[in-house]
Amino acid sequence: MAAHSTSLTLGDHHYALTSTWTGNSGSGTSGYRDYRRDVTIEVHGKPELLASADKPFRGDPARWNPEDLLLASLSECHLLSYLHACVTAGVVVVSYLDRATGLMRENGAGGGAFVEVMLRPEVVVAEASMIEAAERAHTQANEWCFIANSMNFPVRHEATVTARA
Repeated sequence: MAAHSTSLTLGDHHYALTSTWTGNSGSGTSGYRDYRRDVTIEVHGKPELLASADKPFRGDPARWNPEDLLLASLSECHLLSYLHACVTAGVVVVSYLDRATGLMRENGAGGGAFVEVMLRPEVVVAEASMIEAAERAHTQANEWCFIANSMNFPVRHEATVTARA
């Protein structure tokens, strides 16, 4: 989330977590198919997050994978930055839903990278007179989103803004 306020102290913000591999099936990493990709991610004071690799990479499809988490981070950061931008613009948001997608491309050498993320926020504002400012607030949110500003690929937006009936 973007913190954009003159009353906030500017500076560094540190984050910490613990990732623990829990996929040792008894023989460690003796072979590519001999271990599970299960990971437990912990942040002090928060519920554990059960993670794994994506299914094509021998992971558990019932657990969060790094690609899911990256997409979730971008979607949530834009959402929270957008709500702040709307407050500063006098726009009252009454609902927000994002159907985000991401494209990751393998490079054929065992690696790969995300090449694009598309956020598709569906926003409902309190009054029709707020729609134009609500649409502009997506640009401001994109400028404020710490996560999007950290990416080396485009984070695009196809927003829909309507007024409450």
